[in-house]
Amino acid sequence: MAGIRVRPAEPHDREDVTALHHREWGGPYVVVHDTRYDLRELPTLVAVDGAGRLAGALVHRLADDGLEVVSLAATSPGLGAGTALLVAAEAVAVAAGAARLWLVTTNDNLDALRFYQRRGLRIVAVDAGAVDRARELKPTIPWIGADDIPLRDELRLERRLTPGQASLASTPS
Repeated sequence: MAGIRVRPAEPHDREDVTALHHREWGGPYVVVHDTRYDLRELPTLVAVDGAGRLAGALVHRLADDGLEVVSLAATSPGLGAGTALLVAAEAVAVAAGAARLWLVTTNDNLDALRFYQRRGLRIVAVDAGAVDRARELKPTIPWIGADDIPLRDELRLERRLTPGQASLASTPS
């Protein structure tokens, strides 16, 4: 995480964040747990590198006793932006009195599953057929995902935020 700084998004970040979301999600909309979100309307944290360039963005919402990570994307994986953004999101959650940090990913996203589990999040639920339903709201969702895995289901991961529990900042990467 050396050289990566996280801060709330500012108006001048909009173009870069929009381009990142277009690259990752095909635009500003994501559909998760049967809900369509416009990423432009939710709080966003950005990670910037030492030169001030966008290294990643995390879009979140506070609801349902926790902070939901609606979108997390890095411009270049492996540089620490994702971890730095999760640490910052946990700080936002703790400051808001949230009991958990949670998110949803898809059954094909093995890299994300590895990333989140290494940072202390656990799989707590599987919604079989959720991506199939999401295509009704966003028909551009592909049928085949990463590694040629059929894209069908959502997996919910969470990390309980209890007093005295080690934070993401102290979780091995």
